[in-house]
Amino acid sequence: MAFDLLTTVEYGGCSAKLSPQHLAQALQGLVIPKNDRVLVDIETHDDAGVYKISDTMALIQTTDFFSPICSDPFEFGQIAAANALSDVYAMGGAPLTALNLVMFPSNKIPLDVLRDILAGGLDKVNEAGAVILGGHTIDDYPPKYGLAVTGTIHPDKIITNAAAKPGDAIILTKPIGTGTIAAGKRIGECAEPDYAAALASMKVLNKHGCAVMQKYDVKSGTDITGFGLLGHALKLAHGSKVTIKINSITVPLMNGAYELADLGCIPGAAFRNLDFVDSDASFTQVDYTLKMLLCDAQTSGGIFMCIKPEHVEQALSDLRNAGHTQAACIGEVLQREEKTLQVV
Repeated sequence: MAFDLLTTVEYGGCSAKLSPQHLAQALQGLVIPKNDRVLVDIETHDDAGVYKISDTMALIQTTDFFSPICSDPFEFGQIAAANALSDVYAMGGAPLTALNLVMFPSNKIPLDVLRDILAGGLDKVNEAGAVILGGHTIDDYPPKYGLAVTGTIHPDKIITNAAAKPGDAIILTKPIGTGTIAAGKRIGECAEPDYAAALASMKVLNKHGCAVMQKYDVKSGTDITGFGLLGHALKLAHGSKVTIKINSITVPLMNGAYELADLGCIPGAAFRNLDFVDSDASFTQVDYTLKMLLCDAQTSGGIFMCIKPEHVEQALSDLRNAGHTQAACIGEVLQREEKTLQVV
């Protein structure tokens, strides 16, 4: 590897997102016109927008881009593309087309690095069965890459963050800890096998989680990215007007993540996410290190699905057979209570 992308950033991936509070402040007062064909908009802060084309087809639209979360350009392209495609899968849809979004300093980094980033993105778009139609570039430092993605779905099959029902069980398809692992790598504290495993997880498309949601007629779900497990759980709880209970000891963690967090290797995004959820959450016998990991900003994280309890075991079997070996049932949906999040 001729160029190390991690030398260009202090933090990357979804850790670089605006905090939920700053985003809400920026959106405050914006009046979005209503349109009968818009089936999902920003009102519930869902993963993507959905626009009805006909009685049998709707378009899913989303975009994601960020600065590097890893050293290798090709792997960065793969991870950024997998992360962008994930929002379509989280809505239950199939990716159709994509556009490259590129910010790259042409006078500071060799252009073959950009070529490798684009090749990594193309690799994952091809794997998803979608096509890249083009893109747009801006000369900028540090480099950033992602996709604008269009997908398709039947209007009656949309999976949203506003349809969870009391009694649903909650499955998470991937382990958490990407932000902490990446931070540990930057300061030389992360073991190479743990870093490699985290990269491998981030490169896995969420298409299998989507297929499981479709198979078991899941109505509500989301993907876990920059606002952390608890931040995205809170958004789903608000959208669905329910309380989410998380059994913290069942949440799958990436190898080495707890140990790094316990050493104090906790990215700033985790603190912002904790601040976002804190007033709405109750924590019962959850140690500080685990609490911070539950708020760790994830890049290309897993699917968080609300599924009927009778389908949990078979769904987990399907996920593990598809390679999601750490998929786990991590909680349940309750009637709305005083606290929107209960973490035990």
